[in-house]
Amino acid sequence: MNPVFADLPVSVFEVMSRLARDHEAINLGQGFPDDPGPEDVRRKAADAVIGGWNQYPPMMGLPELRHAVATHYKHWHGLTLDPDVEVMVTSGATEAIAGSLLALLEPGDEVVLFQPLYDAYVPLVQRAGGVPRFVRLQPPHWQFTEEMLAEVFSPKTKMVLFNNPHNPAGVVDPREDLELLARFCERFGAIAVCDEVWEHVVFDGLTHTPLISLPGMRERCVKIGSAGKIFSLTGWKVGFVCAAPSLMRVLAKAHQYITFTTPPNLQAAVAYGLAKPDSYFEDMRRDFQRSRDRFASGLRALGFPVLDSQGTYFLNVDLAPLGLNGDDEAFCKRLVAEHKVAAIPVSAFYADQPIRSVLRFCFAKRDATLDAALEKLAGVLSHS
Repeated sequence: MNPVFADLPVSVFEVMSRLARDHEAINLGQGFPDDPGPEDVRRKAADAVIGGWNQYPPMMGLPELRHAVATHYKHWHGLTLDPDVEVMVTSGATEAIAGSLLALLEPGDEVVLFQPLYDAYVPLVQRAGGVPRFVRLQPPHWQFTEEMLAEVFSPKTKMVLFNNPHNPAGVVDPREDLELLARFCERFGAIAVCDEVWEHVVFDGLTHTPLISLPGMRERCVKIGSAGKIFSLTGWKVGFVCAAPSLMRVLAKAHQYITFTTPPNLQAAVAYGLAKPDSYFEDMRRDFQRSRDRFASGLRALGFPVLDSQGTYFLNVDLAPLGLNGDDEAFCKRLVAEHKVAAIPVSAFYADQPIRSVLRFCFAKRDATLDAALEKLAGVLSHS
């Protein structure tokens, strides 16, 4: 067995979801919305599977979707992309990340990663032969500094795997931080693989700035997006990869031998969805922001120290100020068993030196679900 995967523990998401089922608890752990997603986009997929092409589509993706991606990013981010040579469709963002690592890393190459992180990153880096180097972010602001980057960048640095907006921290990195990271990438000749799946799920009037749009980064960035996050259709697994032709030629070869292609009906529906008016995206953000505010206010009223969430479906609670005994994992297991609400311990998002006081809740739920969870959480701190 390959030890990279054989030695991995069961995912914390599976552990907590199983506990939620066993205890008939409200599951605010795994990140998916209650809402089924926009009906017009779903109908486009249904129509396309009945009346459209269901054999292999082009390996790079349907031309209509690749053009829609380029048009969408031109409109929202001012990016000029050639859809024929700089845009590729993948079976989800995780496939895009895996393909990028396999295509671009050689054994011994160092990869800069920002903890807490998506749990797939480290095993995928290691399976590609890369050596992880960690930047350890901490609450409440989860920001990196020049000193932190200087500790991990070296002549061996080949890649930065960068998530912005950041899950689970809920941070939207400001332009000055992106410029700092870009300077390090240029100085050390590193490629930035940018996991930007939450680019549209940002709040409080903030805007997402793609790293690829910064000076000096156009030729050294791989930008990855996700229709699943944009349209709250997490099961569709339709990802977008944007990169300069010199990078894309190699990325496409990795994709060719991983999944090769993605269901054509879903591609057609996503192409339609990306052309939706600005009001759709603005309303989506407003609705998620309202849910965030509803749940955050409820938690604060119960005495939970809630950290700010600038984006994603998640907000965090830092138990450290409460001085409770035990760590976040033990607290989460007690929460689901005794109070019937499932959350995720953020320590599970660290591969090294974890922070053990932070819980992550998914607020992308109906009001009734959030209110029921708050009702169950009402007695937690008084019994701690």
